[in-house]
Amino acid sequence: MTNCRIILAISSVLVLSSSSYDVSASPAGALAPVASEEAPKGHLFIIGGGSRPQEMMERFVDLAPGGRIVVFPMASAEPQTVGPEQAEELRKLGAKDVAVHNVTREQALAADSGKILEGAGGVWFSGGVQSRVTDILLDTPLHEKLLEIYEKGAVVGGTSAGAAIMSEIMITGDEKREVKEGREFETIQAGNIVTTRGLGLWKAAIVDQHFATRKRHNRLITLVLEHPELPGIGIDESTAVIVSGGTRFEVIGRRNVIVFDARGAHIARRDPDAIGGTGLRMHVLLPGDAFDLAGSASSDKSR
Repeated sequence: MTNCRIILAISSVLVLSSSSYDVSASPAGALAPVASEEAPKGHLFIIGGGSRPQEMMERFVDLAPGGRIVVFPMASAEPQTVGPEQAEELRKLGAKDVAVHNVTREQALAADSGKILEGAGGVWFSGGVQSRVTDILLDTPLHEKLLEIYEKGAVVGGTSAGAAIMSEIMITGDEKREVKEGREFETIQAGNIVTTRGLGLWKAAIVDQHFATRKRHNRLITLVLEHPELPGIGIDESTAVIVSGGTRFEVIGRRNVIVFDARGAHIARRDPDAIGGTGLRMHVLLPGDAFDLAGSASSDKSR
């Protein structure tokens, strides 16, 4: 692949790269591939929160086949206000058919709730509190329909909490240890980061958001050490990843995406809650970079 940048190895603990690595150059088994399933035909459009540049959101609208988009504002504390506002934002960007559905758990459990998504080419999740969304949608006919339309070609997007819900393992934003205000996520500590089930749209990774801006490195490193089969994807504000094929993604927007990869690393656990590892990989990606979690390399499209 042309214009790839070579990884710089630093000792045996982290491999830092602003853009590329080649699995074929690693020792046997150093990067176990993500478990393969039939690749979804749709896209995930995952924004790390913050402002949403117009050109970034235009890409989301362009990815919606047929143009019809459904907005789910349930993560917000004010869904009746946020839903129509975000629908209007999408209309101004060219979406001709946008519907807002602020559904309850009872509505999502209805046998015919999937009709909400009939004919939808795009789905948008607002920011707020991610557990509000999963408490409503998980294991309902509407959740099943969402997975179905993504598999068949729809784009599913979200920002902030709407990003956190994308992965199978969802970061709730809480810790188990007692934390004083302003001292959140100061440790890399086994069993401390609270997670729950996400919507399972991106099974190949764990997603975190507002990443560099809010200094959330420790919590994602902790989870990657606890789940070394899943790379961690930390998306900063005003930045998005566009996922295709379940493992490949492109970075767009204004800032960085950081990837922590512990596949093939040596993980060490010491009682009661100390956890560490050697041989982890870290990649700092820029807008224009493309990355494949299951493949061999990442490329910088801007050069």
